[in-house]
Amino acid sequence: MSAIRYEAPQSVEQAVGLMATEPGASIIAGGTDLLVQFRGGTKRPSAFIDIKRIPELVSIALDGSGLRLGAATPAAEICEHPEIRRLWPGLVEAVHLIGSTQIQGRGTVGGNLCNASPAADTTCALIVNRAQCVIAGPHGQRTIAVEDFCTGPGKTVLQPGELLVELRLPRPGPRTADAYLRLIPRTEMDIAVAGAGASVTLDVRGICTDARIAIGAVAPKALLLPGAAEALIGTSVDRAAVSRAVEAASAAARPIDDKRGTVAYRRKVVGVLTSRAVTIAVDRAKGR
Repeated sequence: MSAIRYEAPQSVEQAVGLMATEPGASIIAGGTDLLVQFRGGTKRPSAFIDIKRIPELVSIALDGSGLRLGAATPAAEICEHPEIRRLWPGLVEAVHLIGSTQIQGRGTVGGNLCNASPAADTTCALIVNRAQCVIAGPHGQRTIAVEDFCTGPGKTVLQPGELLVELRLPRPGPRTADAYLRLIPRTEMDIAVAGAGASVTLDVRGICTDARIAIGAVAPKALLLPGAAEALIGTSVDRAAVSRAVEAASAAARPIDDKRGTVAYRRKVVGVLTSRAVTIAVDRAKGR
């Protein structure tokens, strides 16, 4: 049996340097996905590079411009942060769905995103909140929108030697709120059959001036749906507008048949979840 090295860099530069000298290494943030894959034989890294000792990667910074979330910050810390819960309740709802309480103490939003599962719960919530991914690598840093980060099941835009270091979310404006919902076969700790996130902004009259809708688990990656958002903008988000958004979401879905649901079922469910997520986001926005 060959030995596998374990490294714990204390800076982003050290982590990038280690990856340059060890191309077969894997980044470990929480390890709740990676270690399962390793034990199952689907991943055999030559080294584990643990990034939880890099201060900025396990930090939460919130100011007037928005949130800067270290990619290796434990999910539990996000769920317990009162200001994040107030400003982004939908994001917290999604983060709270990452595994069990024990897993949330170790698992991370960055890892959930980098695992690139089409059914990852946090991806839709990040997309509707205009999150940006900050990526570090041998050529410096670059930033990319979350909706462009995953390219397919288990695949991302990360190039050799790169790692996700931070997620940035702009602070929501007045009368702006989000929501996230999913459907699972069991009552807890299961993979979504379908998921939907929504963010809406209302003016003082209750007219929608901006919206973002994303769906997950019904395509090779989570999808941002401009057409569904356009159905809401300029309306009071009445039943007719929501119905048009639902139609757009169901039409955009590209699900597969498997033991958890048929194509037709998933298209129907993602529409229902879109309707409910929009309704909840609107109710929250009216309360701000």
